[in-house]
Amino acid sequence: MNSFAPPPSGYPDSIYRSVLGPDFARLQPQLQDYFSAGEESGTFGEGTGVFETAGCPRPWLRPLLPLVPVSNAFFPDYGTGIPFSIRNYPHRDPWGRPSLTAVRTFHFPRRDRVFEDTTTLTGPGRLTDYLGAGRNLATDLVLSVTEEGHLRMNSPRSRLFLGPLRLPLPAFASADAQVEQWYDGGTGTFRIRTRVIQRQVGTVFVYDGSFGYSRLPWDGQLPAGAVPARWERRV
Repeated sequence: MNSFAPPPSGYPDSIYRSVLGPDFARLQPQLQDYFSAGEESGTFGEGTGVFETAGCPRPWLRPLLPLVPVSNAFFPDYGTGIPFSIRNYPHRDPWGRPSLTAVRTFHFPRRDRVFEDTTTLTGPGRLTDYLGAGRNLATDLVLSVTEEGHLRMNSPRSRLFLGPLRLPLPAFASADAQVEQWYDGGTGTFRIRTRVIQRQVGTVFVYDGSFGYSRLPWDGQLPAGAVPARWERRV
C-alpha cells in the first residue's frame, strides 16, 4: 500500500514547487508562473509552437517502436519544422495524489501523433511520471535548476507495468530522458529541449522547439481527450 498521505484538500502548491522547495524561486519568473499552477488554480495551460526537430532520429529503429507495449508515447516518425500543441491540466489522480496531466499533439505531415503522460507527487519530494495512454511506463523524475534559472528534468530509472507485472528495466534496456525548459526573452516564447538517450544506441527520441503559452479558465474536470485509458497507482 502507498504510505504517502497526500496534502489536504485546498493544497495550493504545484507539484514542482513542492519538490523544488526554495530552489523554485531560482527559476526564471516566467517559468515560475508556468510551473506554479496547482489543482486549486482554476486554470489549465495551453501552448502552441513548432518543434525544430521531433521524433526518432534513427531510421533503423523506427519500425521497431510500434512493438513497444506503450501507446501514445514514443512513435516511429521524425521530422523538422513540426507544429505542435500542449495542454497541461493540474488535478488529483483517483487516489488523491497531486498530479499534472499533459497532452502533446505533434502535427506531422502525414498524421498527428500524441504524447501523453501524468506526473504525480508519489511521496515527499518524489515525482513519478506515468507515460502512455495506459500510463504503464513509469519513470522517476529528478528536478534541478540551472544557474540561468532553467528547469532540468531527468528520468534515470524506469519500470514497465504489464498487467500485474512490475518490470524494472535493466541498464542495457533503459533510457535516460533529459529535459531542459526555459523562457527566451528575445522571442517571448518558451523553449524546451528533450532527449531520450539509450546507453548503447545514443539518442532514440527527441523534441526541441519553442512555443507560446497561456493559462485559461477551467472547471477542474479532465476532458475526455486527457483521461488515460487506465490510471496506475504503483510506483
